[in-house]
Amino acid sequence: MDAESGPGMGSAKGAGTDSGTEPSGAGPTPTAETSPGTDPTPTPTAPDPRAPHRPLRRALTALSLVLLLLVLALLTAEGALRVNYSGEPAPGTRTRGQDALWLGHAWVDGRKGEADVRELAGRLRGTGVRDLYVHSGPLEDDGTLPDADYPKARWLIGALHRELPEVRVQAWLGDVVASEGPKGLRLERPATRSAILASTRRILAAGFQGAHFDLEPLHSGDRDYLTLLDGLHTLTRAHHALLSVAAHQIDPLPGFHSFWGATTGHPKWWSQAYFGQVARRVDQIAVMSYDTMQPLPSLYGGYVAQQTSLALEVTPGSTQLLMGLPFYHENRFGHWARAETVPAAVRGVRLGLSRTDARRARFGVALYVDFAATDADWRAYREGWVE
Repeated sequence: MDAESGPGMGSAKGAGTDSGTEPSGAGPTPTAETSPGTDPTPTPTAPDPRAPHRPLRRALTALSLVLLLLVLALLTAEGALRVNYSGEPAPGTRTRGQDALWLGHAWVDGRKGEADVRELAGRLRGTGVRDLYVHSGPLEDDGTLPDADYPKARWLIGALHRELPEVRVQAWLGDVVASEGPKGLRLERPATRSAILASTRRILAAGFQGAHFDLEPLHSGDRDYLTLLDGLHTLTRAHHALLSVAAHQIDPLPGFHSFWGATTGHPKWWSQAYFGQVARRVDQIAVMSYDTMQPLPSLYGGYVAQQTSLALEVTPGSTQLLMGLPFYHENRFGHWARAETVPAAVRGVRLGLSRTDARRARFGVALYVDFAATDADWRAYREGWVE
């Protein structure tokens, strides 16, 4: 109720007699305003028109503070990456002859021929490339792999070995994991894991010297993936073949995958401990060190240096560690071609290797991907890493 409509304070009339004379000794009749010992009735006050907006203001202030803290944290992290890109790589931090190249599906479905093999061999001679991951899938969502997906595999393996006897040819098998949606591989199902093992037996029987798996998105801590790798490694060892995997990046800050997963629904990163668990179960682990959301070459290179160090710290010496180089030039969320360059990545790899384990023998880079690579990419790889 506002003050204008509230009860008024009317003046009391005098208590006169019928004759209009006042009683002897009587003074004026006291009113509420003049009666001794009586508090006046309080006048209602108008509500503060700002009151309904105060909770909103508080919320906006809190949000602004959170955003400010996030911006400061981001600037601090980016500054650290820029510093991480400084300095000079140690002498000797170049190829160990254990690099790898991802090859597209055209090599096993009939689109490539003898002339293409000779051209590829000429490109690879004198480099450090030892392993070729040839896309031979993808796996079906139940883990099966039709033989019709790689009809020219035997021809390709024979042709490559004639041109490059030392190169190992592995089958690159991938699929979406149903970790963030209804479709994809369900690794928690024993039947799915058994089907993947059976598919691996068939590709090894076709002549491949290893199996390279790229299953995404895999959340940090996924125990079913570790169970699958245990079974796969037992199988590949029995066939004297390699087990190789493409791995997610490692938390740039402790627990960052949990924060990112809670805010976006896609954790993206692995904890360093989980990366180590995967690395101990395979012969080769290749970090997909691209699609990093970094806007500048110096920041991207500093990020790669950090990832290289983090991976080296938990990868056993018996496992070959490879850092991915971006041989592609898309522009989309998470990847700017102007920032994620081969020279920046190579320098970052060398800096991380220099600071963490400069003499690591089982180490290399992995080039993604042959069909998008330019002459400039190959030249930067040779000049920065090989020569």
